[in-house]
Amino acid sequence: MSIHYPNGQGPLSASQSVKKKINPVNFADRGMSLEAEINASNTYYLTTGQAVIHKKPTPIQLVKVDYPKRSAAVVREAYFRRPSTTDYNGVYRGYYIDFDAKETKNVTSFPLKNFHQHQIDHLAACLKQGGICFAFIKFTKLNEYYLLPASFLIQTWQIQASGGRHSIPLTTIKKWGIPVQNGLNPRLQYLPAVDQLIAQQKGVTNE
Repeated sequence: MSIHYPNGQGPLSASQSVKKKINPVNFADRGMSLEAEINASNTYYLTTGQAVIHKKPTPIQLVKVDYPKRSAAVVREAYFRRPSTTDYNGVYRGYYIDFDAKETKNVTSFPLKNFHQHQIDHLAACLKQGGICFAFIKFTKLNEYYLLPASFLIQTWQIQASGGRHSIPLTTIKKWGIPVQNGLNPRLQYLPAVDQLIAQQKGVTNE
């Protein structure tokens, strides 16, 4: 039986295999996506009993599925049944939590085109019911994270619709948003920032 190896190379010798195994691999420049970081953080918060927050499943309608093997299925055609709303929701300290996660490579501003009208409408509806809603924003090149209150995002979106600028300056996000620290457990320590949002929202409600 002939075995074909990538790039036409044959199998490694024993000495080559050992050398390959002991060479260290540097993962420092392989940044996790914001979604992966939030998912890891949510798993930590769930296992430690602090919060129950999950990524929402995307509603997909399967059209064509092939079964080349009994134990495997291959999706050939599918489509989104309806526009998705936001990425995450759950419960924390008795509050309903709802937010969308967005990241940008920009270093001076966040483009509003990353959001859609139906997402803004959804956040507004959840706010009306007393939910704690926000945008979880990551500036990838700066490695900076912020929770931006949905109320401010909605206001900015409306200004854009009336001819205003199509992005939010980083300086504005630093003023109105709440910074999130990263670490090991959890990867993103964002519940303290949510606590601040809860305090802000309760303060507005009590006025």
